[in-house]
Amino acid sequence: MFNFGKSKLNKMRQLIYLGFIIIFISCTSKQRITADIEEFSTSPDLVNTPLEIRFMRGEAFNHPSFAIWVEDLAGNYIETLYVTHYVATGIFGRGEIEPGKWKNEPGEVRRPASLPYWAHKRNIKAPDGLYIPSPETAVPDALTGATPTQNFILRTGTRIKEGKFKLLLEINQPWDSNEYWNNAKFPDDQDYFTSLQPALVYETTIDLNVRKKEYFLNPVGHSHPSGSNGDLDTNLSTITTARNIVKSISVQIQ
Repeated sequence: MFNFGKSKLNKMRQLIYLGFIIIFISCTSKQRITADIEEFSTSPDLVNTPLEIRFMRGEAFNHPSFAIWVEDLAGNYIETLYVTHYVATGIFGRGEIEPGKWKNEPGEVRRPASLPYWAHKRNIKAPDGLYIPSPETAVPDALTGATPTQNFILRTGTRIKEGKFKLLLEINQPWDSNEYWNNAKFPDDQDYFTSLQPALVYETTIDLNVRKKEYFLNPVGHSHPSGSNGDLDTNLSTITTARNIVKSISVQIQ
């Protein structure tokens, strides 16, 4: 009887020890996931509906520029919620001396192909005639931030408090070429060279009159390849790796 009890006790100890290992591994995994997500916020002038935007990066993610904004159902621009700092200010980490030549210090750079759909929707023209922000037409600091390096959660909000509206994201990774969008396609277009595969636009429609708490954004088209207009091309058949910058993006109504 004593030997049987000792054997049974050892088995119980082994099970308890195994349980501790499983709990430890589980907790460690959760910590890794948490550590792999950046969290930040922006402060629009008026917030009637708090939003939490969750971005999971894809395998092609490599310091892209992007903007997040709100429109009504007719496509009329309402407000910007977030823009990466370089695009928002027109000041990049390496300034441009002349097309194709750079200096190793921050300076003004004009890249109309970076986020042209958002820039034309915003409809603020810089002194040089471009809609992409310049130092004179910069987006307010409360709506900008450094380009995230990994998955992120953005806490922000909109002035809209009822009804339906659209939430959009435009994203672009510089010098992202493929067989179709390459340096030979528009050999004399310097603005095109800084983008190659054009910016992609993602969209979802949110209805505040229903109790749905989470919406997912889906790709709806791409911008003009050199940013010369604010048109949206819904043909995505020529887009390859650029579609893998984003794994998923969703918005939760808080």
